[in-house]
Amino acid sequence: MPPVIDQALVDCGVKSKLGPMALSTVQHRLSVLSKAHQLKSMTSPVHDPKVRDLLSKTRRAYAKRGVTPDKKAALTLEPLQAMLATCDDSLRGVRDRALLLFGWASGGRRRSEVIAASMENTRKVGPRVYSFTLLYSKTNQAGAVRPDSEKPVLDEAADALTAWLQRSGIVSGPIFRRIRRGEKLGEPLADAAVRDIVRRRAALAGLADDFAAHSLRSGFVTEAARQNVSLGETMAMTGHTSPATLVGYFRTAEAQRSAAARLFSRIASTEAN
Repeated sequence: MPPVIDQALVDCGVKSKLGPMALSTVQHRLSVLSKAHQLKSMTSPVHDPKVRDLLSKTRRAYAKRGVTPDKKAALTLEPLQAMLATCDDSLRGVRDRALLLFGWASGGRRRSEVIAASMENTRKVGPRVYSFTLLYSKTNQAGAVRPDSEKPVLDEAADALTAWLQRSGIVSGPIFRRIRRGEKLGEPLADAAVRDIVRRRAALAGLADDFAAHSLRSGFVTEAARQNVSLGETMAMTGHTSPATLVGYFRTAEAQRSAAARLFSRIASTEAN
């Protein structure tokens, strides 16, 4: 793109910085543009064969440069434990520990699902056992009751949730809320707050990877694959309706355990002996 046009787009707020946009940003903007035309019953220019061909070439160009989609690091067991270790006995520390464990252990909840947890849809059903009823989600926008709508929150995650509810005194409404100065309970958390909590705890733990709210979800799936949890059981927890999204995580875990991937080290070890 000519530098003058690039600068003009930044000056008028279309772009945040100079240089090529991330491919995901381009695709997102095209999707929004297409939806806007659809809502006005207009023909979307995004569907024009020339635009589709250009987008296809753009994807290939990004791939040739080795540019991959920007994915946040998966919050697997080890980094999660490191984050939990930073949660002290303050009200904020108790809340963050409960939130991280709830979001991770209940099946890798999306940030919108975490803040949707309330005393009305989350109930204690036994010692160290809660049940979170997830009716509305990205894959269930009609709120239909499904066999896997009940998400268990067990053991350490249940303990952390109990500790938070007891300390906060919450008996109704949203579970996870802001904490104001003087350890005063505030309004329910917004979506972005889940991301901020994950990032703050990662920074306190000294973790170098780039974590965000979605790291809870990708981390749960990645750890399930590492621990040989079946695909079906994992899907029942996460709420995925298609195994295609999860297959990549499971194949990566299998590759890491592959004897073929360690062929050189095995041969070298045998020759050394």
